Amino acid sequence: MQRSAINAALLRATETLERWHWSLPAWGSWTAADFAAHPEASAYLRAHQLGWDVTDFGSNRFAECGLVLFCLRNGIVDIWGERTYAEKLLFVEEGQLTPTHRHAAKMEDIINRAGGDLVIEFAATDADGNVLTEDVTVPVDGLPHRLAAWEPLILEPGQSVTIRTGLYHRFYGRKGGGPVLVGEVSQVNDDNSDNFFLEPIGRFAAIEEDEPPLRPLWNEGVS
Repeated sequence: MQRSAINAALLRATETLERWHWSLPAWGSWTAADFAAHPEASAYLRAHQLGWDVTDFGSNRFAECGLVLFCLRNGIVDIWGERTYAEKLLFVEEGQLTPTHRHAAKMEDIINRAGGDLVIEFAATDADGNVLTEDVTVPVDGLPHRLAAWEPLILEPGQSVTIRTGLYHRFYGRKGGGPVLVGEVSQVNDDNSDNFFLEPIGRFAAIEEDEPPLRPLWNEGVS
C-alpha cells in the first residue's frame, strides 16, 4: 500500500472515533517522533502488538478487501503474568471484506459498537481443518443462533456474536449502511501465528513511502 492510502484510512478511522465519541490512550495519537522519544514504551507496545494496523491482506484493493485496526490491550502468549485477554477496535467500510479465516487458539466476541450493520458468515471445519457444509450455531448476545454454512448473520449496532476457536468466518459492512465501528474482545491475541486463511492471501509488500506517516503501525518496528 502507499503511505498516502494508509494515512487516508487512519484519518477516516479517527473521524469515526470522533463521531461516536470514542477516545484512545495517549499513545494512540503518537507520531514517529513520539515513539522515538519514548523507547521503553515503544518497545512495550510493539511486543504486545498494541496500536494501529492497516492491511489490504496483500490484495492491492484496500477498498474491497482490507481493514483498519487499533489494539487497545493484549498480553503475550504463554508468558506468565501477562494478560490472558485482548481488546481491539476494527474499522469496517461498506462492502470491505476481511477474508475467510479462523483461529487455532483464540475465541472472540465481535461487537457492532456503532454505525452501519456488520455482516458475518461462518463455516465449521472437521479435525483436519476441512470446511463442512453443515449448519453452525453461534451465540448472538449469548443466545444460540442457528445458521446454514455461509449464511449471512447481520449484526446491528449493539449486537455481538461469539466466535469459537476453529470456526471459519469472514465479515464486511453491509452496503448502504455506512462504516461500522466494531469491537473485538478475545483471548490473548497473536496476529503473527494465529490467523489461518481459507484461501492464500497475497504477499504483504513494503509500504510505498509517497508521504510521511500520519501514525506508525505497530508492526513497523518504529523506535
